[in-house]
Amino acid sequence: MTRLYDDPASFTEDMVTGFVAAHPEYVRQVPGGVVRAKRARHGKVAVVTGGGSGHYPAFCGVVGPGFADGSVIGNIFTSPSADDAYSVGRAVDRGAGVVFSFGNYAGDNMNFGLAVERLERDGIRAHNVVVTDDVASAPASEQAKRRGVVGDFVVFKVASAAAEEGYSFDEVVRVAEHANARTRSLGVAFDGCTLPGQDQPLFEVPEGRMGLGLGIHGEPGVSERDLPSASELAKILVDGLLAEAPETGAAKPRVTAILNGLGATKYEELFVVWGTVSRLLAEAGVEVVAPEVGELVTSLDMAGCSLTLTWLDPELERLWQEPADTPAYRKGNVAIAEAEESDVDEELPAAPEKVTVVAPPEGQATAAVVVRALHEVADLLHGKEEELGRLDAIAGDGDHGRGMTRGSAAAVAAADEAVAQGVGPAAVLVAAGDAWAAKAGGTSGVLWGAALRSFGDLLPDHRAAMANDLAAGASAALAAVQRLGRAELGDKTLVDALVPFVEELRAAVEAGATGTEAWQQAAKAATRAAESTAELRPRTGRARPLAERSVGTPDPGATSLALALNRIGTVLAGGDGLAGNGKDGEK
Repeated sequence: MTRLYDDPASFTEDMVTGFVAAHPEYVRQVPGGVVRAKRARHGKVAVVTGGGSGHYPAFCGVVGPGFADGSVIGNIFTSPSADDAYSVGRAVDRGAGVVFSFGNYAGDNMNFGLAVERLERDGIRAHNVVVTDDVASAPASEQAKRRGVVGDFVVFKVASAAAEEGYSFDEVVRVAEHANARTRSLGVAFDGCTLPGQDQPLFEVPEGRMGLGLGIHGEPGVSERDLPSASELAKILVDGLLAEAPETGAAKPRVTAILNGLGATKYEELFVVWGTVSRLLAEAGVEVVAPEVGELVTSLDMAGCSLTLTWLDPELERLWQEPADTPAYRKGNVAIAEAEESDVDEELPAAPEKVTVVAPPEGQATAAVVVRALHEVADLLHGKEEELGRLDAIAGDGDHGRGMTRGSAAAVAAADEAVAQGVGPAAVLVAAGDAWAAKAGGTSGVLWGAALRSFGDLLPDHRAAMANDLAAGASAALAAVQRLGRAELGDKTLVDALVPFVEELRAAVEAGATGTEAWQQAAKAATRAAESTAELRPRTGRARPLAERSVGTPDPGATSLALALNRIGTVLAGGDGLAGNGKDGEK
């Protein structure tokens, strides 16, 4: 159980404050994460790790000479926002570009992808290297769908060493992707982890059993079996990985290995397991080079361990063994050229000032309704946080409720500030959407942020919003969600509730319903659709590897969306100027 915290909602921020205070010689804090205390030399490719917190020493613990230039830090088990990744990327760029690397999760792909686009618009070359090492999460024929787990550490280290040696941008990307292609991991769990403020673990393993194929975000294993002895577990892990060995052409393969503890497995236990792992690999004709046994990628207080193997060639072997000096990982003696003292604290170019456009009274009236609706949704989601978290923990990482609470609270604060300046509904929803995405992080954060922005673009400032404006805004929100998330009906995501909502809303407006009537009718359709997701098996996102386990439980994203849409319908029924039918000026 995670026992030491002040406010569970600010656990990550409090952790970062303490981490930076403990290691000022290595790191300094920037918006979105941490970077090296002393900037690297000009012309060096910057390597940035990232992901949710809860995995220390990954990811922020390996920022330093010989390893990462910076780390983007999300909420516990939640992707950092695009703003966070962009901020850290800009802070570490030394003129040669930024290579982000992270595990293969939908939220990370979306947010880091958006950050790359923004950096490249600024003239900073950027690229994402996505790690896919977890053999339990998808078959070998679908390697691109596999999760990134402890193989992250190998890919990060190799890419960072290459950048430190002076590799070009393209060569850093090449060697990182090469390391990923040769890395395989398999893990087991003996008990689940507990989020700060919660008194129950995200999942439980029955006495005398273990979960095989766990994720590192609190996800349970994809299957269960009897708890083995240490030697039997070593054989399960070694056999599972050797069966997935990549073709290298080497007569006597050389690998590096990580036997990783997940947070609550003692080092002594790991050494017992490693004794058999090393023997089994030798008997299989595999030579182990510079192995690591310990906690490198954890999952809060999860009890369990994992084995990672990377099949080496001379280049990978050299880079793996290059020196590094970071708060949590040291190897060899580091002598690395850093920035000149004169440019250590040089300022980044200032962002352009935002121009506030005051809306006419009609637009301000609509903006006030939008803010009232956001407040109602935030209150609702706060009250449903634990329930949504439990739904998410069935086959995911249990962070959905907390993410929705953080995102909606941030959206309300930003909307209040915007509406006080006299802006219209579009500007309010842009501010709310950006704040939601920045504070919620993860897949839901970026999707809700994009949806709010797109919806707001279709609300007029010069007159009261009508029913057809609501239908157009909802359609734009759906298009943005599907463009970013690439989910379709039947994938068991919030799209399964949003599509019926939009279709019903359009139909009701076409039939002459008022805005309020159409919205409430469509919200009921979304509720029915969300409930029906219990029958589906997820085909995308973190729940996909545990598809069977999720059958019988509705999708948390679809559920929270339906709840919010119904609460907005209640606000509209309170009298708001959005009750007209589809023609301007008609009530």
